[in-house]
Amino acid sequence: MGMIPVRVGGIAIDERSKSPVVILQEIEGSRVLPIWIGQNEAVAIHMELSGKRYARPLTHDLCVSMVEILKAKISRVVITDLKDTTFFANIYVDGGHGAVPVDARPSDSIAIALRSRVPIFVVDQVFEKSSQTPKESTSPEKSPEEKAEELRRYLEEMNPEDFGKWNPEDL
Repeated sequence: MGMIPVRVGGIAIDERSKSPVVILQEIEGSRVLPIWIGQNEAVAIHMELSGKRYARPLTHDLCVSMVEILKAKISRVVITDLKDTTFFANIYVDGGHGAVPVDARPSDSIAIALRSRVPIFVVDQVFEKSSQTPKESTSPEKSPEEKAEELRRYLEEMNPEDFGKWNPEDL
């Protein structure tokens, strides 16, 4: 199972659904992986990318603090699978006896990875699954998979400077 290192390219908005999308980009390649996320997680990721902090800790800050207080460390985050339109991830926590995977949503995992300054990886098969062309639909309405594929292709053609146009004040 190959793991591909990625970086957060930014947050974009899916114009159709008005949902935030976190863009993961291969560090040593050209593939991108769009993952639709919730508003709260988008704010948490945006704040970390922009270097802003609230006066009080957000949930992701709290998680990182708890791990550190327990003398453990977060070593990496891995986007492990894609089933239908749902992504899966693990946060690897090392308490001194080897890293243990903790099941988590990718959006939370990414927010925690950014705060912990740890690498983010995507299992190669996830890139493969996300780029598979969906089967032809008999209805004129596009399936969620077709919409995701269309957005993925659009994002691959964009310049990295075009990412991150999402602004939490627009909520």
